[in-house]
Formats: sequence, structure tokens, C-alpha cells
Amino acid sequence: MNTLLTALDWNHLADQALAGEVVSREAAHQVLAAPDTELLAQLAAAYRVRHHYWSNRVRLHFLLNAQSGLCPEDCHYCSQSKISTAEIEKYPLMAEDKVLAAAERAHTLKAGTFCMVISGRSPAEPTFKRVLDLVRSVKTQYPMKICACLGLLDEDQAHRLAEAGVDRVNHNLNTAESHHDNICTTHTFEDRVNTVQAVKSAGLTTCSGGILGMGETLNDVIDLALSLRQLNVTSVPLNFLIPIPGTPFENRHSLTPRQCLRILCLFRFLLPSQEIRIAGGREVQLRSLQPLGLYAANSIFIGDYLTTPGQATKADFDMIRDAGFVLETPDGDALS
Repeated sequence: MNTLLTALDWNHLADQALAGEVVSREAAHQVLAAPDTELLAQLAAAYRVRHHYWSNRVRLHFLLNAQSGLCPEDCHYCSQSKISTAEIEKYPLMAEDKVLAAAERAHTLKAGTFCMVISGRSPAEPTFKRVLDLVRSVKTQYPMKICACLGLLDEDQAHRLAEAGVDRVNHNLNTAESHHDNICTTHTFEDRVNTVQAVKSAGLTTCSGGILGMGETLNDVIDLALSLRQLNVTSVPLNFLIPIPGTPFENRHSLTPRQCLRILCLFRFLLPSQEIRIAGGREVQLRSLQPLGLYAANSIFIGDYLTTPGQATKADFDMIRDAGFVLETPDGDALS
């Protein structure tokens, strides 16, 4: 296989993606294992696909950690899990005024989607009802789409979210099925798939992606992308592990910026029309090569993440403008 790495025509993969064909596993492996000398050619091919569906627009999302910590799950990457000793803020579901203040900031920062996240395995009914009320309040005051990330959900809960005004639900697969038990033992990969399917059945837009850099193999990366393709999810956030002190993965530093870019290229080839978002960890893992990620991805988070800070918003706006991209409105148009 190695003798084919530099001979493979990356534009041929772009042609396959644009034609709706599935890139072969062998070709996908070559994307991830290619030498650095091929990286610019890979990005150029991925950009052909990205531009076909998304032009030069960049979609902004704003993330609010509306309930923090005290989670009974043992996800090894997460500072909010029951096995984490990370020093983070822990608080119950935020009051309405705080949520509305965050929504106002998101709107000011030109975010098209306001993402409300709560910690925990699955929301108890009293908490779930309060989330529904918060969604209604935000929806009546700000012209943004709302994404809810609430843990494991059933179809009835998904229907109720839709009725309250939620546009999409996020529930990441996180990794390949074969690697899942290495990162979490308190729920299964199937539990996550079932939540995504419940969201689809309720007619909501699906948001599901993964976290890279958790010790997965190249085949695991490919399997994750293929699982998301099989589920036909609409939005794909790709997180790059932030090794948070106090978590079992605090000493993992397995990715380079070039590896991150190759992963983004592969996901664009395998998920050509989907919104692909460079999510948590881009500042840590992509570092100075962040702008190049936009040639494969078409979306980023603006502001902070769940328990870790993001890049300064001015730096994000400068990055988008300097690279020749434009911001997208909530309706999908380019901002002038």
C-alpha cells in the first residue's frame, strides 16, 4: 500500500465524493497515512468537495454548558465524569436569565446555532421540562437555530424537543464501535446509535461526530466516519482531544496538526455534503494550522467549549477573513 501513497490521485477521491460514491477503505487508509508532502494536494481536493456544497461560507455555532459536572458516566476524556478529578465548575441547570444572556452573546457573535448542553446520562423529567421552557424562551427572542445536547434520549423526548422549538440534537458517537469500550464502560456504542436514530425518527436534524486522539487506530477513524455516513447524520462535529488534567486521558498527546488535517480531509471525502465542524481542541491540536482546516470543514464553534476556553473571538473572525472565507447567516446565506 505504501508504494501507492504518492501515486494516488486525490482529485479522483474528490470526484468519487462528488458523484456520491463511497471512497474505498484502502483509499481512506491512504488519506490518513499519506506523507506530509501530499497534504496540500489533499486539502485542495477536499476543498473542491467542500466548495461544491458550501462555497466559501463558514457557519458559526455557540456552545453553552448549561449544566456542569456531577455526571454518573465514566467517559475517560471528560472532565465532568464521575471518575474525573479535574478542577471545574459544577452547577445545576442554569437560570433563565443566564441562558438568555448567553443566547444574546451568541447572537452578537453572529452564531447561526445556539448549542445548549447539559451534563449527565439522560435528563430527569423535571430537568427536561425546564430545558423545554428554556428553549421556548430563547427561540422567541433570538433568530438562531437551537441544538440540544442532553445525553441519551428516546423518541418521545426527541418529539417533545421538536415541539418546543429545538432544531437539532447533538449526540456524538465519539469513536468507532470497536474502540468504544476503551473510552467508556457505563453505556454502549449501541446506546449512542439508538439516540441518533430516535432523533431522526422525530424529524429533527441530527448532529453527531467524534473525538480524535483517544488512542484509536487509523481503521477506527475510518469506521467512525463510515458509521456516521451510514446513519446519514446532517452535522458532524469533529473534536480533537484536549488532554485535561484529572482525566484518565490527561497524558495523551497523540496527534500532530498535519494528522488532524488529514482526518478532516477524509471526513470530507466520506461525508461530502454534511456540515463538518472543527469543534473542541482545534486550538490545542491544530494550533497555527487552524486556517487550513477550513479548506475541508465549513463550520467552527465561536467562544468557549464545555469546561475549556476557546480561542479569542477576534482571532476567529480574523482567521476566517484572512483565509478568504465569509460568515454564513442562520438561513445559509453569506453575510455581506
